Amino acid sequence: MDKYLITGGAGFIGSHIAESIRSQGHKVVVVDNLRTGFTKNIAHLDVDFVEGDIRDKELMLDLASDAKGIFHLAALVSVPESLQKISECLQINVEGTLNVLDAARETSGCKLILSSSAAIYGNNPQLPKVEHMLPEPLTPYAMTKLDGEFYLRMYSDQWNVPTASLRYFNVFGPRQNPDSAYAAAVPIFIQKALLNEAITIYGDGQQTRDFVYVKDVVAANMFALEKGTEVYNVALGHSATILELAERIISITGSKSHITFKPERAGDVKHSQADVAKFQSLGFVPKYDLNSALVETIAFYEQELLKK
Repeated sequence: MDKYLITGGAGFIGSHIAESIRSQGHKVVVVDNLRTGFTKNIAHLDVDFVEGDIRDKELMLDLASDAKGIFHLAALVSVPESLQKISECLQINVEGTLNVLDAARETSGCKLILSSSAAIYGNNPQLPKVEHMLPEPLTPYAMTKLDGEFYLRMYSDQWNVPTASLRYFNVFGPRQNPDSAYAAAVPIFIQKALLNEAITIYGDGQQTRDFVYVKDVVAANMFALEKGTEVYNVALGHSATILELAERIISITGSKSHITFKPERAGDVKHSQADVAKFQSLGFVPKYDLNSALVETIAFYEQELLKK
């Protein structure tokens, strides 16, 4: 039985990684300060949960002891919040990541997988986004994720710490919080559709996103644990418009919702699509297309509504 540490493991993506590792019979330690995570996300799992913060260096050193791998997801993840709280964003996303890196460095053979972000590409109009593009981060969140990638590379070069960074595009799936002030489009659209309420799109709906299912993101993390030492895009490699997304959700749910449009939000990226050739060249291929992933996700939220 191997031991794995998941920072931010009570969150949306982290809880799915915890679930996958436990299903393989390994020991899982989850550390989360519950800023955006919920204990209910891991309540069904036999994991060791520690309510703590990655800014606590001694705690990170203690929890990482004897771990084979660390999946580092803990972060200040909201782009708008990062603009409002720049100093705190740096403390969590940079200093916290350095603490996690130091913990991996002190644990022989421990590999660190960083959850990074496509936000690093900014508004560069080049499509698809390829890993060797010049980064153009526009917010503290994006800048600190890029910092994390560089620090992982430095620790690998200087101290032989095994690392890999995964740039997620638009991740969705069960347990994503639709009630957050910074909630993503998919859970909001699904919740509105299930309640037959109006679905609001900002702009003309022709903006595109490269959506990727959370189970494929989990598979990407597990794959990166075994293969890969660089930065990799994690996405399907093709995009859908926001309008198409809303229409698919309405169709799958049989909803009576109608779509309304509001003015475009300042700072929103118009188009996003990943070049996934680099990760696929190592052997990683997502299993879910957009429709099958939406069907599974909608089924989850239907059950959640029945509980209320």
